[in-house]
Amino acid sequence: MINPNIPKLKHAGANSFFLIAGPCAIEGEEMAFRIADELVKITDELQIPLIFKGSYRKANRSRIDSFTGIGDIKALEILNKISAHHDLPVITDIHESREASMAAEYVDVLQIPAFLVRQTDLVVAAANTGKWVNLKKGQFMSPESMKHAVQKVKDSGSKKVLLTDRGTMFGYQDMLVDFRGISTLKGFAPTILDVTHSLQQPNQRSGVTGGRPDMIENMARAAVVNQVDGLFLETHFDPSKAKSDGANMLELSKLKGMLRRLVAIHQTVESFEN
Repeated sequence: MINPNIPKLKHAGANSFFLIAGPCAIEGEEMAFRIADELVKITDELQIPLIFKGSYRKANRSRIDSFTGIGDIKALEILNKISAHHDLPVITDIHESREASMAAEYVDVLQIPAFLVRQTDLVVAAANTGKWVNLKKGQFMSPESMKHAVQKVKDSGSKKVLLTDRGTMFGYQDMLVDFRGISTLKGFAPTILDVTHSLQQPNQRSGVTGGRPDMIENMARAAVVNQVDGLFLETHFDPSKAKSDGANMLELSKLKGMLRRLVAIHQTVESFEN
């Protein structure tokens, strides 16, 4: 397992996968801190390196009346407050090149959404900030093709790059994770599996994205067995009331038990490797 050298990443020397976790979107300061406080408490106890995530704005929505955010700077300031309060790295996604320098003032890692990972100007703009860049594999891309996105970061003079798989479109309404791709991606950069978005069921007839949260732990177990470097998941204390992607979030109260089991699986796998 590789724990990237990201500033403020606690427990980086622990024999564990790292975790990127938080709500889909920043809905307000109280909710963000409530989730962050619990995540820090759990991961400190289990010695799991944590990066707190939250979108300051949701640019890719199924419907025009879907929640997009509380205001860019307001949400970014909340992320920055969480980072300062917990001495914790934070990550957010950006959607246009001009957003890179703005977001970089508040967060430690910039994330390129899956649908935008082939946008050269966006990837280069993120790399040029000097921040770590997390590239989410496009649902329409093979694992092998992600080497080009990684190379764009490196050609911009940065080696601070992460890769996150979130599945591939299978048919019209579902995602499929091909675990053969994990070892391929690990050959390019530290690799994460997004265990919540990979269970999304987009473009439902209702116009609201669906999901299979009942399968989150199964997906995470498979990822740990396949020796991913990190796990990505979205969580909320009440997913039914989350303003974005609640249908595929993990309920916060279920996180500690799941992570404890995943750590045990990880340690078992590592013992066989050693």
